[in-house]
Amino acid sequence: MTALPSHRRLALILGGLAAMGPLAIDTYLPAFPAIALSLGTDAARMQGTLAAYFAGLALGQAAMGPASDRFGRRWPLLAGLALFAIASLGCALATSVDQLTLLRFAQSLGGCAGMVIARAVVRDVAQEQAAVRLMARLMLVMGLAPILAPLLGGWLLSVMGWRGIFATLAAYAAAMACVVWFLLPETLPVERRRRDSMMGILRVYGQLLADRRFMGPALAGALCLGGMFAYIASSPFVMMELHGLSPSVYAMVFGANAAGLILMSQVNAWATRHVSPARLLRIALLVPLAGGVLLLIGAAIGPGGLVFLLPGLALSIAALGAILPLSAAIAMQPHGRVAGSASALLGTLQFSLGAVAGALTGLLHDGTALPMAVVVACGSLGGFLAYRVLR
Repeated sequence: MTALPSHRRLALILGGLAAMGPLAIDTYLPAFPAIALSLGTDAARMQGTLAAYFAGLALGQAAMGPASDRFGRRWPLLAGLALFAIASLGCALATSVDQLTLLRFAQSLGGCAGMVIARAVVRDVAQEQAAVRLMARLMLVMGLAPILAPLLGGWLLSVMGWRGIFATLAAYAAAMACVVWFLLPETLPVERRRRDSMMGILRVYGQLLADRRFMGPALAGALCLGGMFAYIASSPFVMMELHGLSPSVYAMVFGANAAGLILMSQVNAWATRHVSPARLLRIALLVPLAGGVLLLIGAAIGPGGLVFLLPGLALSIAALGAILPLSAAIAMQPHGRVAGSASALLGTLQFSLGAVAGALTGLLHDGTALPMAVVVACGSLGGFLAYRVLR
């Protein structure tokens, strides 16, 4: 059997897998106008392809977790990578927006495998402090996706057209399947696998939902992450249309916020050597509260509020570099026997609340930055209160 890679190499492999789902979002965003023109559709229908992808990520994780607890980590992961690659090729060949929407849903069902199983593998091979440090290394790899993906998508669009973006995603999935096949051993022995029926799976999810030790940190991370979804959905309008930033400057702001997230994840990994993860999470949850206050001030000021909006977003996004690995490690620590299901429920909560947050910013849209500021601030406050009350 293949030996387990070093933690550094394992973080690269798992980070590359976990980044696949988000990568398929950010790479095709620059191509929205080109795809709409090519398929003869409008912006609203193109938003539907994104919504279908988010729905697939939320639903697919709920099924992928129990599958990985039953069959081990490798085979569900390889099956997910194969589905992602095939659906990506289908997207590249789509001739209508309806086809693209359906194929994006299928693509997300495959892409969620890497996200769920990466966290489950971390729980298989590491305990709390070590798990936090390994999660932080994953964040370092995953954090590159929002920085590089829009740039890669824009370059691929100019060189290969929008269909080339999806062909490249298919090639990436195939490459990751080879990496898994040759370098990633099975981390869940047969004797630790579960043989739950459908009722048994639902019972496991019910137990997790009723467990304050799980739900406290899980909701803390998911609600704060919802703020980032609101930021992704609203920042192009707020930054470029409302405050007049050029696309290149906006890309620099987007990249700087992602870099802050990466930096915070590495500071967090160092801090776990000296401070308990539970205490670190309590401290980290204070940072987006401050960011939310700055965002509300900037939104209230209006045209001159960018000086408050930028640091508010920087604090809110950078804090996720600590909050996400800490909340995941703390939530999953007592649930090693159902690590796949626990990881799946974490992901489902995150993307479900993220989809709600993104939808809320659209529903509240009033031509100002206030909807974004309110949703981000409420997510930060909700995450802080969830951990304080439930934990």
